[in-house]
Amino acid sequence: MIAEFEASVDERWQFYDTDENAFHTSPWYAGAGKVMVPFGCSSAPWYASDPRCPGEQGFHHGTDVALPCGVDIRSAVDGEVVVGGLGDAYGSLAFMVRSGEKDHVIGHVSQRFVEAGDSVRKGDRIAINGADGAPDGCHLHFEVRPAGGAVDSAVDPAADLCLTGLG
Repeated sequence: MIAEFEASVDERWQFYDTDENAFHTSPWYAGAGKVMVPFGCSSAPWYASDPRCPGEQGFHHGTDVALPCGVDIRSAVDGEVVVGGLGDAYGSLAFMVRSGEKDHVIGHVSQRFVEAGDSVRKGDRIAINGADGAPDGCHLHFEVRPAGGAVDSAVDPAADLCLTGLG
């Protein structure tokens, strides 16, 4: 897994994570990836200054995981697909998987295999990773919001992303 990642390095990747050497797996994607931008206050240049953060830092509402272009994205929950209303920053094919009281936002995909209203089950292939709408290369933007919530209602997605470190 790690060799495959290292063979497919995207020159646009920029890391703003203190754990940049660790590889992670997740039920949401095939293979291994590295966290580029974690949830919360960030010095990454793409986010406007936020009063919750020190200095001029902005607030990132999800977790970005660097993945080679073309990695399968799979649902880690049973749910219903919601399309639309996310904005250009997530890419033109971004969508959500609504599961119970949560929306799981999937951004920057190059191909989507689901449409609005589709039911998905754990393990279903739902998209292919890409860089659509992303200035920093191929990665998965993963965000969690209360069902029907806006970007400002996003919560730390760590528990839902289920990252497992490989070292």
